[in-house]
Amino acid sequence: MPQLFESDPMKTALDIQHKPASETRQPPAAAAERPSLAGMSLPALGAALEKAGLTQKQARMRAQQVRRWLHHAGVQDFAAMTNISKAMRSELGANYSAARPEISTHQLSRDGTQKWLIKFGPGIEAETVFIPAVAKSGALCVSSQVGCTLNCTFCHTGTQRLVRNLTAQEIVTQVLIARDALGEWPADMENRQLSNIVFMGMGEPLYNLDNVSEAIDTLADGEGLSIGRRRITVSTAGVAPKIPELGARTGALLAISLHAVRDDLRDEIVPINRKYDLQTLFEAIKAYPGLSNAKRVTFEYVMLKGVNDSLAEARDLVKLLSRIPAKVNLIPFNPWPGTIYDCSEPDRIEAFANILNRAGYASPIRRPRGQDIFAACGQLRSDSEKISAAAKRKAGLALQA
Repeated sequence: MPQLFESDPMKTALDIQHKPASETRQPPAAAAERPSLAGMSLPALGAALEKAGLTQKQARMRAQQVRRWLHHAGVQDFAAMTNISKAMRSELGANYSAARPEISTHQLSRDGTQKWLIKFGPGIEAETVFIPAVAKSGALCVSSQVGCTLNCTFCHTGTQRLVRNLTAQEIVTQVLIARDALGEWPADMENRQLSNIVFMGMGEPLYNLDNVSEAIDTLADGEGLSIGRRRITVSTAGVAPKIPELGARTGALLAISLHAVRDDLRDEIVPINRKYDLQTLFEAIKAYPGLSNAKRVTFEYVMLKGVNDSLAEARDLVKLLSRIPAKVNLIPFNPWPGTIYDCSEPDRIEAFANILNRAGYASPIRRPRGQDIFAACGQLRSDSEKISAAAKRKAGLALQA
């Protein structure tokens, strides 16, 4: 076998300081025809290198080098991987690419929020949103599924049918795309804008737990994307049996899309409650590994005028949260075309928050972001799905004419 690597990876530092991703050559057009290694987990990279001719032992070691170029330096061209032999770079380039998925649309809000509609295949599109100036600096809201099955009545995403789960690689590439746009390579650069990941985009993460767990392992890899597990939050509408498993497998922070404190109301607006009621849900939450004041559960509560915003419900929420380290994000409802709901009045939201705050629960009122590009909470819905539906309606009218 020819010498594929020019030097020992332990003795050769990656020359990334003067090679930002924006200066690397773009993948050739034919790259779309080759599978991409970008976003792959370390085991998957090892398997790819075995296919390129390395032994299993060599592949495991060399995958660490390739991973560092892809996920630490953000390069998109194998030619930039200067501590890998030309023969290996050529072999990789002949069989693989380092390309990202196609971006169907990229929108920038007046408030700095960015939204990408990412195409993972024919008819397979999902949305990703970067929200600046939250948490330490900024958060990326990633999708775990294309569409959703939960049908929460206040959520625009829930009106789109489920197409399929996203793979772990597809989840990670959402982060790569955002970092490309923000110019945040290498991954350990100081004062980066993208510091937090939230699984609050399209889909129910716990219905795709295997891929979500693998993606989190890749995101948290200190030699790659280097996003700490305490900066990754996974939100669920209440798939109770999977909640303790999520904590055990990922170490991520937990968020619960709650929105009601009575079973009858939650059955209506969050239909999964009919399967896993509030008692079952809270038993699962209390079993989440590592809960403490340093690792609190975040409860998301969308404020719906005349539906769930009474002060009596605020007091009931305090009782429901008893003995759980928690904070509550109060979310002013973001209207979308066709919705039956209105947002609670600002004074009512403030009064609701005051009751929670006096009980010792931090209850920030989330400022709506990206509303002008439909990137706000509960508004994500693939443009291709909307266009497709409109086209079908138009076709139907034409047939009737």
